[in-house]
Amino acid sequence: MISTLPMYDRDETAAANDILWALIHDELGFGPSELTRSDDLWDMWTSPELILAQTCNLPYRLRLHGKVQLIGSPDYQLPGCPPGYYNSVLIARADDTRALPDLLGARVLINQNHSQSGFAALWYHAANFGLTPNVTAETGGHVRSALAVAKGHGDLAAIDAMSWRLIKRHDPHAAQLREVDRTAPTPATPFITSLGQNPEMIRDALQRAIVRLDQKTRETLSLYAVCALEDSAYLNLPNPPTLHFAQVNAS
Repeated sequence: MISTLPMYDRDETAAANDILWALIHDELGFGPSELTRSDDLWDMWTSPELILAQTCNLPYRLRLHGKVQLIGSPDYQLPGCPPGYYNSVLIARADDTRALPDLLGARVLINQNHSQSGFAALWYHAANFGLTPNVTAETGGHVRSALAVAKGHGDLAAIDAMSWRLIKRHDPHAAQLREVDRTAPTPATPFITSLGQNPEMIRDALQRAIVRLDQKTRETLSLYAVCALEDSAYLNLPNPPTLHFAQVNAS
């Protein structure tokens, strides 16, 4: 059996995620004793042994729909977002005073070409200005995108609002960055399970576990509820073009 919470699992949140899973396991009465941590996300997401995972909107609607079941989306109580939703923060260097249309034509970095928050949200936000973002490279992750912009490897990146919250808390280079704009809210990174599981039962166990979180763990994870959204809220979002970009090393 597999359970994994990879979306916001970093050194500073790993212990809190372990506490969350222990409570979920206690509420469910079954499942693995520990979270699985692996870079093979697609293998975990599509495994028939999957009990609980977290994924991203774009992978869900492009490749996972029909192969997994939705549990719900987390409520991180993000500014400007209704429960169960998030958005993306467009960031640039603090000393770069160019307006967003100019930055969209400069060196734009994305985390991955199958990311809702790092690519799709950016793509359609740029369309509001009648522009296409000049994407020059992929970084492989939101934390890497922020670091790459801070180090001058790019000029603009889209960071999902929960990742940006954690970057501001824990990464010193956040002080070298500024918020340029925020995109429209979309459903937050959904929890999923395999086709053989009961998603309503797992959602109820997850909600009960969230209620049981101690204050420190809750604040570490910024997790306040799990929201059951209609499948259409994820599937009816527009898809960006399938494009491939060079990789940039942010270190």
